[in-house]
Amino acid sequence: MNSPTPTEILECARRVVRADGDAIASALDSLDDSFLSAAQAIAQCTGKVLVTGSGTSGIIADRAAHLLSVGGTPAFFLPPARGLHGGLGVLRSQDIVLALSKGGSSSDLNEFCKRARTLCRCLIVITADPASELAQLAHHCVRLTVPDEADLGGVLATGSSLAAAAVTDAFVEVARLLRSYDWKQVLLTHPMGAVGRDAEATLQRLSAAKDG
Repeated sequence: MNSPTPTEILECARRVVRADGDAIASALDSLDDSFLSAAQAIAQCTGKVLVTGSGTSGIIADRAAHLLSVGGTPAFFLPPARGLHGGLGVLRSQDIVLALSKGGSSSDLNEFCKRARTLCRCLIVITADPASELAQLAHHCVRLTVPDEADLGGVLATGSSLAAAAVTDAFVEVARLLRSYDWKQVLLTHPMGAVGRDAEATLQRLSAAKDG
């Protein structure tokens, strides 16, 4: 097998980036009434949002839990396997579970959610398969409609995981607005790094943009 030329390598890379961009754009189709009801449930949650997922979806779930907390919605990540070994005991009736899975067929995640939905306020699912077992468990199901070529080889969850991340990012901002959690509060809990260093300038910029 001949090694690819520099031109072929760059074209391959561009195909991947285009597919990722198309997958993220497809997340716009997920912003419907189901998204709205799920977002309102998250914003009205008086407990915490437990975010979960397996594999690559788990990595996106961990990211989502962090960003929800930064945006004023208390959240944490719990892997299904750890939850099934006693971690489910953290759930209380005022909590919400947000589960991410492209196919909705992960046995450990489905078992986790079967038990979790009996302990919490509601189960929100983000998946590309609304007929899956996981989707059928959900009180609110947000459907991903990613293109067939979104994931590398149709195997690696590249574009589909980015689409799921885009939907959770939308949850972060909508919940922040519905909770009236302003940027001053966001920056109070983020004093380190460039964000903390530039907090005063950021608040001035955001204030000027709002006034404008």
